Amino acid sequence: MQPTQIHDVVATEFGQVNDYIISQLSSDIPLIEQIGYYIISNGGKRLRPLLVLLAARASAELDEKKLDQAIQMATIIEFIHTSTLLHDDVVDESDMRRGKKTANEEWGNAPSVLVGDFLYSRAFQIMVDVGSMQCMSILAKTTNIIAEGEVQQLINCGDPDTTEESYLKVIQYKTAKLFEGAALCGAVVANASPLHQKALQDYGMYVGTAFQLIDDVMDYTSTAEEMGKSVGDDLAEGKPTLPLIYTMKHGTEGAVKRVRTAIETGGLEQLDTIIDDVQRCGAIQYTEQKAQQQADLAIAAIEPLPDSDYKAALIALAHASVKRRN
Repeated sequence: MQPTQIHDVVATEFGQVNDYIISQLSSDIPLIEQIGYYIISNGGKRLRPLLVLLAARASAELDEKKLDQAIQMATIIEFIHTSTLLHDDVVDESDMRRGKKTANEEWGNAPSVLVGDFLYSRAFQIMVDVGSMQCMSILAKTTNIIAEGEVQQLINCGDPDTTEESYLKVIQYKTAKLFEGAALCGAVVANASPLHQKALQDYGMYVGTAFQLIDDVMDYTSTAEEMGKSVGDDLAEGKPTLPLIYTMKHGTEGAVKRVRTAIETGGLEQLDTIIDDVQRCGAIQYTEQKAQQQADLAIAAIEPLPDSDYKAALIALAHASVKRRN
């Protein structure tokens, strides 16, 4: 299955999710709707809601009630994700996302944070309507772990001695945990067996980890147009991502010094040279290899699922998470 075909297998359901998202952005406060529409409609792959739909469909036959719950759950996941983006951009002082101004750049920090809070609370309102205590438990834990990951990343910023293990823990908490929650909740609303729930839970964690590893590679291999954000954003924020951690272990003496200084100061004065350092020492290939390992684990995890177009789409999504360039 080609990457472009992944959405096709749930195209109808995906359209229903988009309609439901719009309906749930309504508010008596115009600024909430304005910022909500801006960030939700501002491109994006909607991978996490897609994962909910694919996981639900791959798990079991869905009656009308289960399908409605899957659509609601996909919206919940997208709202949680979007709220974290709004908060992240304020914390990181980002001015561009998906090729457009961030909400905090357009309206300021305070409105961005508060609309993020609105989306969080709206997500939990919808969760009550779904009525699954298991999903509520999963996402309560998920959002708490995401917050822990954000704090740990903040602690790691500016620390050139951050280990690969600490980095991986951050991306598993901050990024992969929501992929895991999306896949697991999709299985839960489909009333999948415990075996299939565990398979999809593991799949989500592995795919989310692969996705973030490649995201960190792209900061040193892609253009601003391809990424939809400024080149060197991670370096500017002093984030010790895996390509930099590897470079400090295997790069030349000059490369190690440049990377260490850049992480400590968050400077971009030597960005071009550091990009060259990262590419020359094998850091890109190492990180890509790690991502491929995670994708392979994701595919192996869903072996217990019955063969279907939805399972094939999940396999294709795992491959696409490694091959993507935006």
